[in-house]
Amino acid sequence: MAATAPPASPPAAPESGSAPVSARPADLWRRARGPIAALLGLAVVAVLVSIGAQRPPEGVLEPEGPNPEGARALVQILEGQGADVTIARDAAAAADALTDRSVLVLAFSHRLTAEQLDDLARAPGDRLLVQPSGPALDALAPGVEVAARADAGTLDPGCDLPAVRAAGPADLGGELYSAPGGDGCYPAADDGDLGGGGETGGDALVRVTADSSATMTVIGTGATTVIGTGAPLTNEHLADEGNAALALNLIDGRDVVWLLPDVAVPEGQASLPELLPLSLRYAVLPLGAALLLLAFWQGRRLGPLVTERLPVVVRASETTEGRAGLYAARRARDRAGAALREGLIGRVRPALGLGPDAAPETVVDALAQRTGGDPAALGALLYGPREGAGADAYTADDDGLVRLADDLDRLESRLR
Repeated sequence: MAATAPPASPPAAPESGSAPVSARPADLWRRARGPIAALLGLAVVAVLVSIGAQRPPEGVLEPEGPNPEGARALVQILEGQGADVTIARDAAAAADALTDRSVLVLAFSHRLTAEQLDDLARAPGDRLLVQPSGPALDALAPGVEVAARADAGTLDPGCDLPAVRAAGPADLGGELYSAPGGDGCYPAADDGDLGGGGETGGDALVRVTADSSATMTVIGTGATTVIGTGAPLTNEHLADEGNAALALNLIDGRDVVWLLPDVAVPEGQASLPELLPLSLRYAVLPLGAALLLLAFWQGRRLGPLVTERLPVVVRASETTEGRAGLYAARRARDRAGAALREGLIGRVRPALGLGPDAAPETVVDALAQRTGGDPAALGALLYGPREGAGADAYTADDDGLVRLADDLDRLESRLR
């Protein structure tokens, strides 16, 4: 199979080097806008998820907590009856909100310091202490002491206080108290469920006033009610027995300051660096320097590309013969014919004054005018048979491919 090889030309010597090109601000922006948009999108999604994931506070006797141990139901009932419920998280805010017409509801009094308890003792209004600690009893209800503990859930009133008798039995099983000079309700018999001794184990609810005990000198004019459990105030048990009636009767339509102290944050403790061993602190500096060197090593700029000479220059004729051998080995006569035709068309178009995007009909008409040949025959020679006209005779066999090369050579020689 013969093929006309394009004339060989000596390779152009590449430039010895290339100057680095600095990136323009527009190029930097095009490169960075994709990651920046992705980061902004992630930030927006994170904010929306965090807003949607916010939940109300939960916990035991939490005034805003909808959980079973919370007290949100009681707070909503009080607000529905016209009471103003103030939720305080520290003793100072609660003391400022208390008035002569308000009731302080205090839970988790063990979180308060002695100074905070003294501030509350000097504040006006009544108090409802829920399972108070020993220091809270000494400061807010002097004379009241823990007597025993009852495990039974429901207790009967057993006293003449109108608010208690109207409520009836309530789930007050828990701490039991003794209050000399005060009123005791919901007593528990001394049986196997009690941890104290005597005829009775004590009362689950006691009330003392400034007039009932000479020891209550620091307490204001209000009364202090102590209950040994917060179960009657919770969402889970508010509707059981007389729990709701007891809570509402003790508050008696007054404004409420609900104090649920936050956990105190200890001060003056050692910081995390101070807790680390001295040897580890000394090792931070060399480790940081090694990290910086690693980042500099991995993130160094490689610089511009450098062109190099090819180790071997292959002649164009050898390339053409090698490609022809591959076509012959694979019997790719159609590809070989297309290469011959494209090579001729690419060479004659400039001679005909045509551009590289000239249509096949334009090339055939120009050749027909220059050579006087038949346009149909020239079209079949340069572009193969038309669609539906049958197979290409030039690429049907090796002889036809040789004939195609000869015809193309003759056509090109007529244009010279």
